[in-house]
Amino acid sequence: MKTLEMLQINKDGWEKSAERFFGRTALPEFGPLAPTEDDLNLFGKIQGKKVLDIGCGSGHSLQYMGNKGAEELWGIDLTTKQIETATELLREQQVKVNLFESPMEENPGLPTNYFDIAYSIYALGWTVDLERTLANIHSYLKPGGIFIFSWEHPMHDRMKREDSKFVLEKSYLIEGPEFNEAWNRSVIIYHRKLTTYINTLIGVGFEIEKVIDDVALPDVVPEDNHLRWYSVEKAKLLPTTFIIKAKKKK
Repeated sequence: MKTLEMLQINKDGWEKSAERFFGRTALPEFGPLAPTEDDLNLFGKIQGKKVLDIGCGSGHSLQYMGNKGAEELWGIDLTTKQIETATELLREQQVKVNLFESPMEENPGLPTNYFDIAYSIYALGWTVDLERTLANIHSYLKPGGIFIFSWEHPMHDRMKREDSKFVLEKSYLIEGPEFNEAWNRSVIIYHRKLTTYINTLIGVGFEIEKVIDDVALPDVVPEDNHLRWYSVEKAKLLPTTFIIKAKKKK
């Protein structure tokens, strides 16, 4: 399947489903059942920084950055509905806000060598061309700028519940585009090994500072939790989320 075809399928899927994700999985959260920014302090000082959100969604992570004192808020997202929602949410921010409706595989007019921080919260894995997307992000950052992203751990959807146990249903090693089960096969997500993310980051010029795949389990398990895509029972066996912090070399 061609890149443009996959992007259109995913855009159509998101336009239909965007509202159910408004405000979900946004900073300070990195992902379901994962440590938060309050736990990890990966960003450090945000005040006065120019920040870029890759896959900004409804804008709640940018709102978090603005509330932490970021000097400029920039975002890019594939979906019209998400950009419209983020524009409205960020209207009262007293700083410069620039949002672009565009695939992350393309540069819609973002400045290069400009940003102190780029990040992507549960969005980078939607790219259909990882190397091109990461090369773009690298170009947007100032020398010494940081890039932090989170995504579903690539082992998570390889395991499936069968009665009272989990079994390995798909190969972790085979990479490629797949119609996603959690979305009732209405969108396409490219399965990649964790090492593919790491090695592609290195290949486009990033230095890896930290890789995190810890879990953070609740004290009380919600009712019917075992029916959820990200269940506590499953998280006791393998991570739901991984987080990587990288830096552009000076």
